Amino acid sequence: MLTILSFIAILIVVGIGGIVIYAAFQPSTFTVQRAIVINAPPEDIYPYLTDFRRSGEWSPYEKKDPDMKRTFSGATSGKGSVYEWDGDSTVGAGRMEIVEVAPPSKAVIALDMIRPMKTRNTVDYALEPSDEATKVTWSMRGAAPFFARLMCVFSDMESMIGADLETGLANLKTVVEAKQ
Repeated sequence: MLTILSFIAILIVVGIGGIVIYAAFQPSTFTVQRAIVINAPPEDIYPYLTDFRRSGEWSPYEKKDPDMKRTFSGATSGKGSVYEWDGDSTVGAGRMEIVEVAPPSKAVIALDMIRPMKTRNTVDYALEPSDEATKVTWSMRGAAPFFARLMCVFSDMESMIGADLETGLANLKTVVEAKQ
């Protein structure tokens, strides 16, 4: 009986060691990106991306915890606009600040998560006109510390964040096209 338990313990240790080694060799950064074509000019879409007060109309994160506390400061929109939130475990707590703009084609946001895990990421919005439509690309990039890489052994960033980006872009398309 002791031999069987020893064998099982060795298998568990080897399995955990394998997971740790696998996580250690994963990339130390991540990028997740999604795009959609919206039937509107960039000028009609851009304000939704650079005015945090309008994010409730389309952002998937706003709907995950309707009771979260929201604080807006800095500029009303564009560079210097700040949005802070504190919500339940589904949205956590954090701060976003628009740090770069090129109306109506680009906005860059510094995203600092406080909870559930401290991270600093960058969110990019790119708008490319095409005929009477606009391709909107939403991406998130940042460092992948060891703990995040370990979590990604079981659930990857691409599918977790990607699904939210897809939902947000679909919501944005619906909102903007309804006003055309």
